[in-house]
Amino acid sequence: MWKWLLIVIIIVPTAEIYGFNLVASRIGGGNTFLLTLVTSVMGMLIMRFEGRKVLEDSRARMNSGQIPGRSLVDGLCVFIGGILLIIPGFLTDIIGFTMAFPLTRPFYRILILKWLERKIKKGNITIHRR
Repeated sequence: MWKWLLIVIIIVPTAEIYGFNLVASRIGGGNTFLLTLVTSVMGMLIMRFEGRKVLEDSRARMNSGQIPGRSLVDGLCVFIGGILLIIPGFLTDIIGFTMAFPLTRPFYRILILKWLERKIKKGNITIHRR
């Protein structure tokens, strides 16, 4: 766990700084700053819109007596994607957009479900039923 956290703390900011320099050299510093602000605002709007859709889907599933498992994982993807969009940087924006966008979200859903399955098999996550 600590190894991954250390890698993220070192690699992500380094990649973001490289991306800022690359974009700023092509379109200018002011335009790069403006682009960063626009993607943050778009991230908040996408998170709000997609979050409402996921919430409505979850409610519909629960009202029909189904477990909203997929909807909850979609909600997690939208939340994480929105947070990544709010964080300044182009790498995090790309990942955030793909997590929040409904057509690319299934890729992340599969990754999250496989991660959860591994954690449950190892006994790191326990599910308590009432």
